[in-house]
Amino acid sequence: MESLVIPVLILLLAGAAVLLVARAWGRRTAGSGVSTAGAGGAKADSAKGSTTPAGGTTAPGDPVERARAAAAKLTEDQHRRLYALIAQGQAMAAIKLYYEASGEGLRASRDAVGALAAHPQPFRSAAPEAPDPDDDDTPQHFPYRYRAIASKGDVTREVSSNMLNDEIYGRIRTLARSGDTEAAATALTRHSDISMKQAREFIALLDD
Repeated sequence: MESLVIPVLILLLAGAAVLLVARAWGRRTAGSGVSTAGAGGAKADSAKGSTTPAGGTTAPGDPVERARAAAAKLTEDQHRRLYALIAQGQAMAAIKLYYEASGEGLRASRDAVGALAAHPQPFRSAAPEAPDPDDDDTPQHFPYRYRAIASKGDVTREVSSNMLNDEIYGRIRTLARSGDTEAAATALTRHSDISMKQAREFIALLDD
């Protein structure tokens, strides 16, 4: 008897997936025959009882939006394999693939695959995040050479660079005087042509 449990569960899940796709297709077909309420009105969503503005804004829980969100959770390879399984009619394998790829529950995975089958989505790679601008990482070259001088007792050091100005040098001095001498020396090397050793010697005169 126990040996029949797993096959029965698989058949039930496969049937549920097929039913979901059929229902989604039926909703889309039924939606095409619903009349609009005028130029500035709203279209009635017979499946959910909600409304969609005439301007085209999607309603919460819209299957197209659900499909788009589901596709965004897939890598390019997972996206390709999932649609290959859908095309071959392997609903259970597609649900299993999405379940493992997304980490969502079984029911949510079934709904996601149904939405993806009813509303195919192209793969969209995530746009790379733009790096935050950082003067220390991308020094600007100014049309003049800035002279920074540090002294302690009889020792004097000078740095001349067209990548320094009052603002940048002020930040370097603040780092040095707050005790973060290594960060100050690193910033100084990025905004000048001196070595790290020379920068440390210069910063050592500023850390009081």
